[in-house]
Amino acid sequence: MSTLVLVRHGQSQWNLENRFTGWVDVPLSPQGEQEAARAGSLLMDYHFDIAFTSALQRAQSTLRIMLQEMGVEDLPVTANEALNERMYGMLQGLNKAETAERYGDEQVQIWRRSYDVAPPDGESLKDTAARVIPYVTREIFPLLRSGKNVLVAAHGNSLRALVMQLEGMSPVQILQFEIPTAVPRVYSLSDDLTVQDARFLIQK
Repeated sequence: MSTLVLVRHGQSQWNLENRFTGWVDVPLSPQGEQEAARAGSLLMDYHFDIAFTSALQRAQSTLRIMLQEMGVEDLPVTANEALNERMYGMLQGLNKAETAERYGDEQVQIWRRSYDVAPPDGESLKDTAARVIPYVTREIFPLLRSGKNVLVAAHGNSLRALVMQLEGMSPVQILQFEIPTAVPRVYSLSDDLTVQDARFLIQK
């Protein structure tokens, strides 16, 4: 058995400003830093062998704050852009409400919540999964099969791609699946990576 914990980064400055972020490297907001610390406190009783994160600072900062809170700053960490958020192309930096006014609610909803429709110059969730899953299959799954416990701090859509793979969700199911900021999702996995238990770790 092994444990895999997935954590979406805490609130970023552009989450706060309701802007499309994608691959733009924005920092956490003060609230996001507090969320990361709270996530770390929830994981105090867990042991990890290694952590993975994206190439973007909001995920890296979330991970660093969590490890500090857990008292394991020396945990090995691997960062790779394969775990980056979905690239939003021409929408990056735009306010979501203003974008809906410009292009219409229906079109923006299609860009945001379709599995295989990408915004101009951006990625769909299907595209995101096409870079996340090969990386995870190559780098993370072998560790889990060998009994290692792994912590991943990444982004809403890169984690959706991984959840879809682990839990066997359909494109419709995964688009309806919400991953809150800085709320750990804990998986207990058998040696063949069958999910024995999956739950969000909520502060009591």
